[in-house]
Amino acid sequence: MEKKTDQQFNRVLTRIDVLFLAFGAMIGWGWVVLSGEWIISAGSIGAIIAFLIGGVLVTFVGLTYAELSSAIPKAGGGLYFVLRALGPKAAFIAAWAIALGYISVVAFEAVALPTVIEYLFPNFKFGYLWTVAGWDVYASWVLIGVVGSLFITAINHRGIKEAAFFQTLLTIAIFLVGMLLLGGSLANGETMLLKPFFKDGWAGLFSVMLMTPFMFVGFDVVPQAADEMNIPFKSIGRILILSVVLAVLFYVAVIFGVSYVLPLNEIANSSLPTADAMSAAFGNPFFAKVLIIGGLAGILTSWNAFIIGGSRILYAMAKENVLPCWFAYIHPKYKTPSNSIWFIGILSTFAPFLGRPMLVWLVDAGGLTITIAYFMVAWAFIVLRKKEPDMPRPFQAGRLPIVGWIALAFTIGFILLYMPGMPSQLVWPYEWAIFLGWWVIGIVFLIRINRMKKSGQWTAEVQEAEEL
Repeated sequence: MEKKTDQQFNRVLTRIDVLFLAFGAMIGWGWVVLSGEWIISAGSIGAIIAFLIGGVLVTFVGLTYAELSSAIPKAGGGLYFVLRALGPKAAFIAAWAIALGYISVVAFEAVALPTVIEYLFPNFKFGYLWTVAGWDVYASWVLIGVVGSLFITAINHRGIKEAAFFQTLLTIAIFLVGMLLLGGSLANGETMLLKPFFKDGWAGLFSVMLMTPFMFVGFDVVPQAADEMNIPFKSIGRILILSVVLAVLFYVAVIFGVSYVLPLNEIANSSLPTADAMSAAFGNPFFAKVLIIGGLAGILTSWNAFIIGGSRILYAMAKENVLPCWFAYIHPKYKTPSNSIWFIGILSTFAPFLGRPMLVWLVDAGGLTITIAYFMVAWAFIVLRKKEPDMPRPFQAGRLPIVGWIALAFTIGFILLYMPGMPSQLVWPYEWAIFLGWWVIGIVFLIRINRMKKSGQWTAEVQEAEEL
């Protein structure tokens, strides 16, 4: 099948562009809307520990991505890492898993945006449509999410440099607002408000840890856009790890800031406890609005980054004939995978129709597939260290493959947390329906891979991996 892939991407992304792309992706809206849930579930110190453990996981996984991104700098990232190490079927599983993770984040932001507007303008809802899981869906609420989705999609359609500039400005705004919260909390908070330090033991800790892969996902957007970076390959790995460290520190600062200034009963009764903590820290409700604006910027940065990452992984899969060639089309003027961008953008417009309960469903279902993708990349890291020890690695994650084994063990542990019978199991039927439905579609494409092999329709890249 002939593919329209003659056009090339523009190599225009600088170090700053790449850093803000990853960091902005990881600090989206979750820190505003979910901080109270983390503290209520595990206690103030328990939630911080859960995020530090999650940060350790992501750092080890990030090191595997950092090495492989510098060694195999191609749009599609994990697809090519796993393809080279484990072959086309395993590569499809990794790419399909991360694709749902990215699309779930984009859909999450389409639901988060009207949630922010609802906080700023409590009476804006009108036009009742239906009720989902006990939550009433209104036409005005849905419209906000749909318009936001089309806006972000249009920016990405017009070019990677425009999207990167947009990302940089908004990420700076988020960081400043977060530091304002921490400063106000330190100045006016009380140590006694941190109690209870721990809540519900291991069950509480695990329930927060379950969300951390979803909260930290974003560093892996970096290798997806490798074909559009104008930086040394070694810098890709360094920037990726720096972005993870910054995200861990940011989340810990937010959890501490909220729990240090806001009593637990107020956290439990608040729809957006981070905003209420900002108001309490400065004794003025105006500052809650300031934080909401920072949260709004976080929605847009995460939304922006994951359309970039998701569209590039779909492009790469189509380029290798795994998905229809329509997804591999590069716009002749803007040099973006425009069909893949609009596919994700239009798909995300449906999320607001399911209302606010989609926020938690998408966090959990998307988090499982993200963790599966991390597992596949860690496995590929170990295999390539053994199979291709002399492969050039501009950024090397240590001399021994211990980083890969630790990342593999962590990801297995996190995958198990989502399974039935565990304290943090996926909710039936909603979260399992999202997860299983995605893989039912994936089976169709796995069958396509088998047919391609029998008919000899491998691309040169896949043929080489198959021979290795």
